[in-house]
Amino acid sequence: MNLDPRTIINSPFGLKLAYLIGRYTPDWLGCWIALFAADRISARKGWKMIRAARCNQWVAYGEKLDGGALNKVVGENFRSIACSIFDLYHNIYNPASFLHIIEPDPIAIQLVQRPEFSDRGLVVAGIHMSNFDMAFQVGGLAGIKAIVLTLPELNAGYQIQTDMRMKNGLNVVQVSVGSLKHAVDYLKAGGMIITGIDRPDETYLYRPKFFGRPAAIPIHHIFLALKSHVPIVVAGIHRQSDRKYHFIFSEPIEMRPHPDRKTEILLNAETILQVAEGFIRRDPSQWAMTFPVWPEAMDQVPE
Repeated sequence: MNLDPRTIINSPFGLKLAYLIGRYTPDWLGCWIALFAADRISARKGWKMIRAARCNQWVAYGEKLDGGALNKVVGENFRSIACSIFDLYHNIYNPASFLHIIEPDPIAIQLVQRPEFSDRGLVVAGIHMSNFDMAFQVGGLAGIKAIVLTLPELNAGYQIQTDMRMKNGLNVVQVSVGSLKHAVDYLKAGGMIITGIDRPDETYLYRPKFFGRPAAIPIHHIFLALKSHVPIVVAGIHRQSDRKYHFIFSEPIEMRPHPDRKTEILLNAETILQVAEGFIRRDPSQWAMTFPVWPEAMDQVPE
């Protein structure tokens, strides 16, 4: 079956249902519902979202997993995603509860306390790891001063998610030619841009190598950093054995110039992606990417 459950999960109905379960059920029941749903969804190997997740996990694990091992990993992947969604909706309207599930991090605190315009601009390049959405919304609630660049086109479900992020204090802007120009000016003035770097789209012109394969992922963060002469910090979040979400940050990474424009972009993009790979390899099952990053590899994945 060539179904994509995202049409239901990310619909206004699906998001409303997740919100109701997350907000009004106790921990034990909400977690049980989340894990029950995750196990049922991850077993549907013919669904587009599952096929994409299987491919992404297979590549992230070094293309070494057989079918049985991959089934287990993908099950863990969807359990991680489901628990993250529950934790987000269960805690987002009770900010004090975040202290019990998020481990404070000195760099995260510095970013929250950073003035809107500092001595030098900064691009924070986020990976879709674990409860990334909750991490950034906590930053919004804490008063972080930044522009968050998001998808250029939003369906009704994603628009609801964007509205929630903005309600919680994030300045979310859709990517466009105009918004990128504004972002360059903002960075040059000392501002901070937050954006994702691993959401794929087959229309992207560049194919930087990611886990050793050319990947259909964005390079706008590289464009912004090069144009503004600012560094990039790679960011992720990882749920550890203490059941808390821990932030992961790289050191600021300076862009390296090259006389050839295409080479310059790919060289710097791959430098950033090598750091992202290291973060993901800590536990690939927490990489919450269910869109096909390597569509050409889909038919190579073991059943």
